Amino acid sequence: MKKATGINYIILAMLAFACLGLEVVLAFWIEPIIWGSQINEWTDLQTIIHWVVTCSLWGVASCCIILFAKKKYNFDLFQKGNKMAVWQWALVVIFVIGSLIFSYFDWNGSKVIKEFYANGFVKFIFQYIYYIFETVLVTLILVFGQNAFEKWFHKRNIPYGGIIVATTWGAVHFFTKDISGGIVTVIAGLAFGSVYLIVNRDIRKAYPILWIMFVM
Repeated sequence: MKKATGINYIILAMLAFACLGLEVVLAFWIEPIIWGSQINEWTDLQTIIHWVVTCSLWGVASCCIILFAKKKYNFDLFQKGNKMAVWQWALVVIFVIGSLIFSYFDWNGSKVIKEFYANGFVKFIFQYIYYIFETVLVTLILVFGQNAFEKWFHKRNIPYGGIIVATTWGAVHFFTKDISGGIVTVIAGLAFGSVYLIVNRDIRKAYPILWIMFVM
């Protein structure tokens, strides 16, 4: 079985990032033809269908990347990390609280509550399912990016993965949202990378924490 190099890992990270772009293809090229209208004119049902299709594509793509990494490079994404110390859990709590406070000021209130009232119950549920799949791909960018730079620089205490997330997924938000949205997402990416290292690279701990930080 071939041993993965830094190049192999960064390719996997960029592949995960490219998979996020599948939504762009759907939203701006394919679905406007199907619906006969642009994304800002869609009905709630059309938006929900968009999320379901996007999540399906992202789910298949994520599984393929994970299985490929396992088969080709024997990379086990779900490998259990070392037991966390109390100080590590304390840092995680600080990051989560900091994320919640940052989000509160950015949204001028609770993001969850505002999205609930803006979308209504059904649309709100589907949006948060959508966030689950988006977080998976962001996590893959983080994990493979971290491994790539560790291979190149042989230092394990620098959140390279967070830097990669910030400069890919985070930077895109400068164009898809606005400057403030881009800045917030870049900072979030850096925080994600730090949390991943704090939980000893244990994806079973990292993913739910990252999802909470992302959606809250």
